[in-house]
Amino acid sequence: MKRPGPLVTLLAGLLLGLFMLSLNATTGTESASSGYREQTPSPAPKKSATASPSLRSPSPAVAPSPSRKPVATADYAGRTDDDSASVAVAVRDGKGIAYFCDGHAKESWLKGDVEDDGTMRLTGSYGAELNGTLRQDRRIRGTVEVAGGHYAFTADRATKPSGLYRATATVRGAKIDGGWIVLPDGRQVGILTRAGKPTAAPGITPETGAVTVDGQQLTARPVTP
Repeated sequence: MKRPGPLVTLLAGLLLGLFMLSLNATTGTESASSGYREQTPSPAPKKSATASPSLRSPSPAVAPSPSRKPVATADYAGRTDDDSASVAVAVRDGKGIAYFCDGHAKESWLKGDVEDDGTMRLTGSYGAELNGTLRQDRRIRGTVEVAGGHYAFTADRATKPSGLYRATATVRGAKIDGGWIVLPDGRQVGILTRAGKPTAAPGITPETGAVTVDGQQLTARPVTP
């Protein structure tokens, strides 16, 4: 039997070498591909659109509305700056009633609201108007418009029996309507209207309100809004 010749041996070695080269190339490619996939970084997590509470802008603080202290219940009485008439104001629960009187023939009853800041606008018949402010020194400073006249006044806080009084009745068939202002110094100013005709009012007893009109005893009572 003849041994294979050198040419056959060389050809077999060449084929084996080609096979090994092809196998190494394939293995290397797969290894490199596998290694590249392993090194691919994972995608970064998405950030939430909602901001962290600690990073949110604080809501602006809402300042509380200032408290307003209601005007105290009280009576006030005083004179006009020209000393020609008297003015009294009674304040109750945000309401006010006032009386302007010169003690002879000119008078007016006025009423309206008293605001928490002490301002007031009281109105009466025939365009009468009182505008005033209750000040911290416990007095009312203002003006009164009555029958075409303009009067500035100051009314101090009044302590009973000072204040504002009124009496209405029918005496001997005539309608009686009387108004009185008792000033802090004890002086009285009032007008008694009898059947529509005003005259100076007789004095009252402030402690009881007793007053005698045409021989008949009446009672003048404190006025409240």
